[in-house]
Amino acid sequence: MTMQTNPTQPPRRFIKLTEVKSLTTLSTSEIYRRIAAGTFPAQITLGPKSVAWIEAEILAWCDAMTAQRKVA
Repeated sequence: MTMQTNPTQPPRRFIKLTEVKSLTTLSTSEIYRRIAAGTFPAQITLGPKSVAWIEAEILAWCDAMTAQRKVA
């Protein structure tokens, strides 16, 4: 199997829940509540008992939250 990469696209990195919580400061239950509401990036199933998130999607969500704040 040959893997092709796109030089204009940054490499994807999978991150686990602990790192998602660290980046967002959200609790586990709040992360899953927002996923169910469609307001947070969903996890990817890597195996029967393993999920991860795409780091770029989490960082984009953080950027979007920052952009929504009101500047005084």
